[in-house]
Amino acid sequence: MRYLTIALAKGRLARKTMEMLESLGITCEEMKDKDTRKLIFTNEELKLKFFLSKAGDVPTYVEYGVADIGVVGKDTILEENRNILEVLDLNMGKCRMCVCGPSSAEELLKHHEYIRVASKYPNIAKNYFYNKKHQTVEIIKLNGSVELAPIVGLSEVIVDIVETGSTLRENGLDVLEEIVPLSARMVVNPVSMKMENERIMKLINDLKGVIKGN
Repeated sequence: MRYLTIALAKGRLARKTMEMLESLGITCEEMKDKDTRKLIFTNEELKLKFFLSKAGDVPTYVEYGVADIGVVGKDTILEENRNILEVLDLNMGKCRMCVCGPSSAEELLKHHEYIRVASKYPNIAKNYFYNKKHQTVEIIKLNGSVELAPIVGLSEVIVDIVETGSTLRENGLDVLEEIVPLSARMVVNPVSMKMENERIMKLINDLKGVIKGN
């Protein structure tokens, strides 16, 4: 039996995913060592390998078959737009992708004005404005605190993840439009899905049971 390889987005998502897997008896003790420098972790008994990567790289590893399975946020899946199968909503890390800005920007959105949009997610922003709203905008890619952009006049609005909205409120910004709800998803390489269908489907169905029970 070959190894099934699972790519996890580093940090809270990886920890939460491992907790879910542990409730199914799928453990990986060496991953719990906080000081480890290892990148790949193995469960010999179950023939599973795990590795941690930056969230944005998980869909790439899965598309190229380096990982059979990945767990990553819906925002990353939409932004990266890779050839992968999204098979399960893990129902954790819930938030939403929104268009945000000062209330004065509401009219500009309503009347489809030509505006500047700042975002860490240029592909999601472009898809929303061009394909859903049919509004021509200039998209500015930023890597840091996008809330700053409308405050300093770089853009009229931003496209960003909103969890509680407190950062927005503190900076005088509001949610103006919701683009899509987000949460952690399980993704699978299409070839792996065919070759290892039984094992992958068992994992999906077992996880569904855990999600229902939570």
